[in-house]
Amino acid sequence: MNHLHDKKIKFLEEKANAIRQSIIEELVEAGSGHTAGPLGMADVFTAFYFHILNHNPKKPFWEDRDRLILSNGHICPVQYATLAHAGYFPLKELKTLRKFGTRLQGHPHKDTLPGVETTSGPLGSGLGQAAGMAYGARMDNKSFRVYCLMSDGEHDAGNLWEGVMFTGKNKLHNLTGLIDRNNIQIDGMTENIMPLEPLREKYEAFNWHVIDINGHDFEAIVGAVEEAKAIYEKPTVIIAHTIPGKGIKEIEFDYTWHGKPPKSDEARKFLHELRTLGGKIKSEHE
Repeated sequence: MNHLHDKKIKFLEEKANAIRQSIIEELVEAGSGHTAGPLGMADVFTAFYFHILNHNPKKPFWEDRDRLILSNGHICPVQYATLAHAGYFPLKELKTLRKFGTRLQGHPHKDTLPGVETTSGPLGSGLGQAAGMAYGARMDNKSFRVYCLMSDGEHDAGNLWEGVMFTGKNKLHNLTGLIDRNNIQIDGMTENIMPLEPLREKYEAFNWHVIDINGHDFEAIVGAVEEAKAIYEKPTVIIAHTIPGKGIKEIEFDYTWHGKPPKSDEARKFLHELRTLGGKIKSEHE
């Protein structure tokens, strides 16, 4: 992984802003889908696909590529937008999100779109899939790394904790988890619906190394992944504190935007805000 210099940070900021614009464009065209989570995770996805991952869009099935697993598949608008910007498929295809016959389904489907490693849907299943890949890589003496992106709300699912236990028990240091700790889920704030704290201590109890970061700070994201690579005796989870709806001030931290798309007039307003800000998105919550 190359050094994250100022020029590269500016490039990542601008790319993340472009990805946020694509998220709005694909959602308003679809007329359904999730808004808050995808906007909040745009910086994380940008950091992974444009700096961290060892991958090749022209060879999506390259055997030694790093694997990125999206467990909370409902935020796929950000995954699709990032894959398109990275060159996995044409940007114009984003307008087909959730359309009949599209490759861009409401949840990612492994066999239809290059760059998608697993089929997702039921929350909590991604970590078990990622653990299987990491375990298999160790058996085959493969050096690629496995990354599993998860939501905080899906930690309500029991099968996720089975993955946490399996990964910790088997000391899968080639697996790094990242939790989108945005504190919202479809019915409200996570700590009101089903409290997750103390989240760090829970993972530590299952033999994980834990790193807390600002999920909108590119240096922090990259630094946490580098730290995870240096941990050889256990898996690592990065708790990325993010702002749902990031970049659109009026919807930031509004859980009602978890599962709805913008209407045409809202989309025009949101896109204007993003285009005005360019790569310099700041929030009153930061």
